[in-house]
Order: sequence, then C-alpha cells, then structure tokens
Amino acid sequence: MSAVHDAGPEAAERHRVVLTGLGVVSSIGLGVKEFLGGLREGRSGARPITVFDTEGFAHANGCEIVEFEPLDWIRTLETEQLGRAAQFSAAAARMALEDAGLDAADLRGRRGLISIGTTDGESYDLDQLVEAELKGGPETFDPMAAGRIPAGRLSIAIAQELELADVEAVTVPTACAAGNYAIGYGFDAVRSGEADYAFCGGADAMCRKTFTGFYRLGTIAPEHCRPFDADRKGILTGEGAGVLVLERLESALERGATIYAEVLGYGLNCDAHHQVAPNRASVARCMELALDNAGVKPAEVDLISAHGTGTKANDITEAGAIREVFGTPPRTVSMKSMLGHSMGAASALGAIGCALAIAHRFIPPTINHVTTDPECDVDCVPNQAVEADLKVVQNNGLAFGGNNAVVLLGRYDRPEEEAC
Repeated sequence: MSAVHDAGPEAAERHRVVLTGLGVVSSIGLGVKEFLGGLREGRSGARPITVFDTEGFAHANGCEIVEFEPLDWIRTLETEQLGRAAQFSAAAARMALEDAGLDAADLRGRRGLISIGTTDGESYDLDQLVEAELKGGPETFDPMAAGRIPAGRLSIAIAQELELADVEAVTVPTACAAGNYAIGYGFDAVRSGEADYAFCGGADAMCRKTFTGFYRLGTIAPEHCRPFDADRKGILTGEGAGVLVLERLESALERGATIYAEVLGYGLNCDAHHQVAPNRASVARCMELALDNAGVKPAEVDLISAHGTGTKANDITEAGAIREVFGTPPRTVSMKSMLGHSMGAASALGAIGCALAIAHRFIPPTINHVTTDPECDVDCVPNQAVEADLKVVQNNGLAFGGNNAVVLLGRYDRPEEEAC
C-alpha cells in the first residue's frame, strides 16, 4: 500500500507524482551516492571559506564546495559562459537525468517544466563586478561575467544543457524556501497533466554579499552550525544545488524506474511579518496547508526535516510552530548542521535527503549537538543516524519576508501484483 491519501473528489482526476531522479552538488558529496553516504555518516561540510576574500572578518567558516569540476557533468554548454550557481544547477540536472535512467533525446518530444529556486542568483559574479567598478570604474567590467548575471540562467542553463525545447523554464526567487516552492510548482504541473516531467530544485553559490549580510546581523557561527542546541551561535553559509526529476506514477512504472518517494502535497504562504524574523503562527499555518493539500494527518508524519538554521530565533520559532501543529512532534532534524545554509538550494537538498531517508529507511542526524535547548524541545536525532521505517516525511523551508514552503513526501510501495 502507498502512503498517498485521498485529498478530495478531484483526486481521481489528478496524476500521482513520484521522484525518480536526484542530482546533488553539495559540500558533503557530489552525486546521490556520495550525498547519501554523507548523510548516513553525519559528515560536516564546514571549512574555512576560500571562494572569496575573508580578510577583516573575525571568523569565516562556511560549507564551500571544493572538488566540483563542471566538465565532469556539463557537456553541451561552454562552462565559462555559466556562473558558479548555473554550473551547479546544470550539473545537478545532468546527474538527476542519469540517475532517473532517462535519455534527454526521449524527453525532447514531450512537454516539460524546469523550475529552479534561488536566493542570490549569480551574486558571486556580481561581487566581482562591483569590486572591479570600485577599483577601476565600469569600463573594467568583464563582459562575460556581466552576461552571466541574470538569475533566469539557472533554469535556462538546464534546458540548454539537456537540449530541451518544449519546456517552461522558470527561476523562483523566494530565497531560502525557493527549492520547495520550485518542487510545488513542478508537482502541480505534472499532477495536472500540463507537463509530462519536471526538473525541480534550487541552486546558489557562496558570495561575499550574503556572507557579509548575515555576519552583520550577528548570525554567522564561529565554527559549526548547531541547530536546536542550547549553545548554538548561528548559521554557516553554504552553496550547492539539488535537482529532482518528477514524473507521473504510470510513466515511472511503465519504464521500470526506481521510485525514491511519492510527492504527496505542499503548502505555501507569505505573512510579510518582518524582513528577517520568522512568525510562528504563519509557519504553523503553512504546515497545516501542506498537510491538508497532501491529505495527511499530523500523526501520520514520521519525520520532519526542519529549516533548522541554528539561529536563536529560527529554531525556537520553528520548534514552537511544530509543537502547535503536531502536539508531540515526530523526530525533527536539521541537515543544515552538515550542509550549512545553502540558501535557495537548501530545501531542495532537504527534499532529496528526505527522499533518500524514505528509500533507505534511516534518519539523518543533527550533528554538532551537545544539549537540546529546552525552548526547542525536539528529538533532533543528535550526531548519529538511526534506522527507521519512514512512510511520510515533511520538509520545511522558511525564508526572509515570511515566505514559507512545506513539502510532504511519502513512501511508494508497489502493489503485490506489480511487485511479482
């Protein structure tokens, strides 16, 4: 039996949507196999930042990707024409395509959707242009770097790299919840039949602008990210990309695809309460919207992948909202303890982690944990992964400006007649 629930009289007219391919560029592993190993091991991506000059900062650790070689994955486009985030995005899409066992040529005659979320777009290149202007004026701009700036290239690069023509390619700019927004957009398109498949997720590259902004807010941790811990000091900025292939259940079964999980539903809201401070009631409402959309009761959720940034305000607010909705919450973990905060990629990588947890029957840990803050009061699975039979998992994404997005994934069990 499947972990899907009837969501109303229109449910029979909708397609069921499953995840069949995963692509990962992360600080704890490139590709789904390495990422899975990193989650199981509780691997930390924290290291001194080298991608930009950190002189003048008292501390400057981050979760930077240091072994990424774009030519290993990008075969159609010229990599120097792509910004760092677009390289991550295109590479993760290629990984997801191959992981799904799909041939790009077979997709070219079918309707598709590409939706990629981001916080910063190509702000790494923007940093370089600003520096060049300050030192020598706009006439010193690198024209190729200027051409890499538009955030729309994060999704368009996937279409170009895979040579897909009959697609809608959108970039979703809802900051740290953008990966979940993009998944929700793809889910609707495939479920309704508007698209036969979707490449969804998020991508961001580390940049001085965002690091400095968080630093001046006093929310950059000196060494490690420690969500829900009584002695947590804040976030570590990170980078990467996560891309998921969504397709109709009947299509996946027809071609004998591996099904990591089923997308059950999602919820979105924006409270516009404060530029940076989360609103507990709004976060709780977004979770309720997602549960209603998925037709899932709170007691049926086995695991929550929290936004879990490691700041005082976020962790207390999010934990309080979870208790408001769930009463006694299920285990609630933060993958940002390992990955840092990869901005627009964060909830996409979280969703991939959730799908792998379902498929491989384990719960990733919250690392760097010593003592749980009594104001958080969740079982964050400290430091060591545990085995678990997961049927429904919730993935939270919360963003500046009160943009919230929550996605529900469920285990797909083939009926006995199909399994034989």
